[in-house]
Amino acid sequence: MTVAQELVDPAFFSRLEHIELRARSIVEGFLTGLHRSPYVGFSVEFSSHREYVAGDDPRHVNWKIYARQGRLYVKEYSSETNLNLYLMLDVSSSMDCANTGVGKRMYASALAAALAVLALKQHDAVGLTTFADRVIGHLAPRAKARQLDEILKLIEVTEPCPVSESYAGLSQAAELATRCGLVVIISDFFGDPAQLMKRLEQFRYRNHEVLLFHIWDRYERDLPIDGNICFHDLETNETLTTQAEAVREDYLRAVNVWRNEIEQGCLQLAIDRVELTTDEPLDRALLDYLVRRSKSFG
Repeated sequence: MTVAQELVDPAFFSRLEHIELRARSIVEGFLTGLHRSPYVGFSVEFSSHREYVAGDDPRHVNWKIYARQGRLYVKEYSSETNLNLYLMLDVSSSMDCANTGVGKRMYASALAAALAVLALKQHDAVGLTTFADRVIGHLAPRAKARQLDEILKLIEVTEPCPVSESYAGLSQAAELATRCGLVVIISDFFGDPAQLMKRLEQFRYRNHEVLLFHIWDRYERDLPIDGNICFHDLETNETLTTQAEAVREDYLRAVNVWRNEIEQGCLQLAIDRVELTTDEPLDRALLDYLVRRSKSFG
C-alpha cells in the first residue's frame, strides 16, 4: 500500500461527509448556497427584486413590472464563485518525529488530504504547497476531478528536508497564493515566533483568512516520561542525553512560553490556531474543530 493510499481511509472520510469547511471572512470564491457572497452585484445570477431608490442604475429597472404595476423595481443579482483553499504542508525533518504512534508528517498529510476532500466535495478549488526553508512543491488551486489524486501524489513524492528554519518557505508560499482565499498551514511551527508572525502577516496583508493546525508529538509537548532521555534534533542530528526529571520543569516552562508567544501573535492577527497531538484520533479532532467552527457562523 502506498503512502497516498494510506491517507485515504474510506471510513474516516465518510464521517466527514456532512461537515462543511466554511471560511469566516468574506473571501473570493464562495460556493452557491454554502459560500454565497453577501455582496449584491449585477453580474452573475438573478436573486430578487427591490423597489427603486434614487441613484439606482436605470439599466437594471424591470420595465415589465413597471408596465403592469406602475411602480419601479430593480433587479438584484448574487455574486458567486468558488472558495480557493491553499493547503500549506510543512515537510521539514522535524515533522518526522514519531514517538507516539503515527509520525507528525503522516498525521499532517492525512489532515491535508481530509481538508482537500471536504473542499472538493463542495466544488471548491484546492491547492497544495509543501515547504521547508523554501517551497518544495506546489499545485495551484483547482476544482477538477483529479485534483485529489494530484495532491496525494505530491505528498507521496516529497522527501523531508533537513533545515533549521522553515519560515522562509512560507514567504515564498505567500507569493503563490495569488487570489484571496483560505490558507491552512499544517506544521509544528518550530522556530522563532516573531519570524513566524512576519510570514503570517504576508498572508493577512493579502486578505487571506489563515488557519494554523499546530501538530505535536506528545513527548515533545509534555515530556511524559521518567529516567534517561535522549533528545535528537532531526534537522541537525545533534543529540543530548539527560534525566527527564532533572529538566522537565524548565523544559515545560520554555515550551509554554513559546506556545503562548505564538498564540498571542495569532490572536493579534485574527488567526485561528488549533493544537493536535499525533496520539489523538484525527477524525475526532478534526470533526470537533469543524463542528465548533461551523457553529460560529450561527
